[in-house]
Amino acid sequence: MILFRYLAGEVLKSVFAVTLVLLAIIMSGRFVKYLAQVAAGDFSPDVLFLIMLYRLPGFLEVVLPLGLFISILLSYGRLYVDSEMTVMSACGMSRRRLLLYTQIPALFVAAIVAYLSMVITPAGIQAYADKLAESRAEIGVKAAVEGRFRIDKSSGRVTYIERTDRNEQTMYSVFLAQAEATDSPERSLVSLVTADSGRFRIDEETGERHLVLDKGVRYVGEPGMADYQVTSFDRLSQLLRDPEVKTYRQELDGKSTAELWGSDSLEDIAAVQWRISLSVLVPIAALLAVSMSKTDHRRGRYGKMFPAFMLYMFYLVGLNAVRDAMAKGEWPVFPGMWVIHAIFLVLGLILLYSDSVHRHWWLSWRRGRN
Repeated sequence: MILFRYLAGEVLKSVFAVTLVLLAIIMSGRFVKYLAQVAAGDFSPDVLFLIMLYRLPGFLEVVLPLGLFISILLSYGRLYVDSEMTVMSACGMSRRRLLLYTQIPALFVAAIVAYLSMVITPAGIQAYADKLAESRAEIGVKAAVEGRFRIDKSSGRVTYIERTDRNEQTMYSVFLAQAEATDSPERSLVSLVTADSGRFRIDEETGERHLVLDKGVRYVGEPGMADYQVTSFDRLSQLLRDPEVKTYRQELDGKSTAELWGSDSLEDIAAVQWRISLSVLVPIAALLAVSMSKTDHRRGRYGKMFPAFMLYMFYLVGLNAVRDAMAKGEWPVFPGMWVIHAIFLVLGLILLYSDSVHRHWWLSWRRGRN
């Protein structure tokens, strides 16, 4: 029990530290991306941190297994370099027992990952998509960018606002330009609108968002032609059709596990297997880490870090590739992702026992010669 507490403590302390570092790297990269979207006016800045909080479980379920894998390599690598593993081995600590002791904290991490992937992450992704849709539906002067042309990627609408009053929720000197639908594909009509002021309004019955412009002029015509329609208005209301904020993968990952479980759809079955695979990956990754953690003074504790990390990435990429193939019907539901787990489980056992088998064969050969 003393050895178990010592080894488990070393691994779990490293898991906490490594996971925090990896999570900070991933979250900072995503935070920069969201900041760019806020600067472009895609959604309101006051929901930025809430959106980051909703995405946190999805990042954590991927980072935790990697954090455990790296932590075992670092912790056991240090024990090998400091000859502590040699002392433990002399006291009867076999690699099989070392693996058993390692699997106990690994199963604890696997239980956390399973709860995240099965329950927390789908709810978080659904809440993230809903909050983003709500923010884009209510987006108004808060996200308006002054003195800069903004292009809406979905509609191609170009917007320019000279000044905003956020207290009164009003924009001044508004310019809009967008393509108009035509009966003939050979014609291309453009609509230009200038207005003294404008504001956003939400229809209480339908929830649709409208841009209301006051005292302006609207020009509609074909570029290069002199035939333009010019309309002056005191008030003009335009319906703003926002794009769907859910991608295909987000919509699928936002479904509850119970909803996916009873489905016959290949995409839903692949999603369920992926959620289960994230927790199954943890003990197998721990096996691989124990198998590749053995080192010495000459190689150092980081000697096998790069090949071990590449092996882990092949494992994760293989699972993701099989998931996509299953969703497209290019890979059978059974064995599905389990074949990838089986391959790396066998590989981990081979790496774990190859050293002891080689040593046993070498000693037997030396005794035979003597």
